[in-house]
Amino acid sequence: MIDEARIIAQLKDESQRDKAFNTLVQEYQEVLYWQIRRLVISHDDTDDVLQNTFMKAWLALDEFRAESKISSWLFRIAINESLGFLEKKKRTADIISGTSEYLSQQLLSDPYFDGDETQALFQEAIDLLPSKQKAVFNLKYFQEMKYEDMSQVLGTSIGALKASYHHAVKKITDFFQQND
Repeated sequence: MIDEARIIAQLKDESQRDKAFNTLVQEYQEVLYWQIRRLVISHDDTDDVLQNTFMKAWLALDEFRAESKISSWLFRIAINESLGFLEKKKRTADIISGTSEYLSQQLLSDPYFDGDETQALFQEAIDLLPSKQKAVFNLKYFQEMKYEDMSQVLGTSIGALKASYHHAVKKITDFFQQND
């Protein structure tokens, strides 16, 4: 894990900014990739959203006030970029109904997906969740993020996050019971 205080100091120093940002990219690229991938499904789309995430972070460096951890700030940007991408894709593709089937087909046709049918069903169940519940579920289940950190990332109270996670788990469980 990186020394956040040192990185923040380097980000504030114009002469060290590039090096510090490269350190951030190296440190968080993989974890952000998988967080984004769980939301947007496609490898190619994930690469695009990840690139946009780091571009937005770079452009907003002067606005980072270190009130939260760098990782929380990057997760917030990544989730917002992912959700914005999905909304734009839904409007562009004019997919009003059948979104889950579309995303499942996209997942199964992805050459980088090597999961079995159960994993595909699990992803389909996650895709059926409302975007906020999907983000909460992914952060808690896959990233094992604490509710306190999630609260900073998503700007939501801890109680609301716990409720969202509980509802997401219930919907996923129900989905599996219906598709058993």
